[in-house]
Amino acid sequence: MTPQSITRERVLHKIQSPVARLTLNNLPLNVIDIPLMEQLARAIGQIEARPEISVIVLSSSGNAFSAGVDVSAHTADKVESMLSNFHSVIRAMVASKKVTVAAVQGACLGGGAELAMVCDLVYTAHDAQWGFPEIKLGCYPPVAVTALSALVGQKRAAELLLTGRSISGAEAARIGLATEAVANENLKETIAAFLEKRTPIWRGR
Repeated sequence: MTPQSITRERVLHKIQSPVARLTLNNLPLNVIDIPLMEQLARAIGQIEARPEISVIVLSSSGNAFSAGVDVSAHTADKVESMLSNFHSVIRAMVASKKVTVAAVQGACLGGGAELAMVCDLVYTAHDAQWGFPEIKLGCYPPVAVTALSALVGQKRAAELLLTGRSISGAEAARIGLATEAVANENLKETIAAFLEKRTPIWRGR
């Protein structure tokens, strides 16, 4: 890995109080590699320290939310560091005192789906592609195996995790994996409409 690839900004920030927007920016598929994990964890930590921010919106550049964690990081010499960094991001999202909102389009797979599913609210394009394909590589998605059943039920979670089947954003919303599915061209408008509904209680969360 070159120094340029390590230092490139993989998470874009935009603060417009009370909303912080974090955009995954590792094109073309926003693969979650270790530098992205580190940058995302750092960004969440910085936002957490700002009391004027009450909402974090997590979205993506390009046409994919995220195709998942970097496959090359699953080798024996890297997997421990990868899991440690990924779990740090997930713990930061779950523990956040902010309202976390995911805007999902295109591929939302593996670690990308896990990152989205731990947000408080998830708005997805109808035609987004959700799934946990790790079983096809001989492993389990570490977050989904513990948290997915709480969202979609044990039987549905087992079927998704054991087959690696992909589902549409429309189905993800129907089974409880997402809050709402909308047309792709309406995704930004839907997020904006939700943000207009924010209430004072968010500031004390």
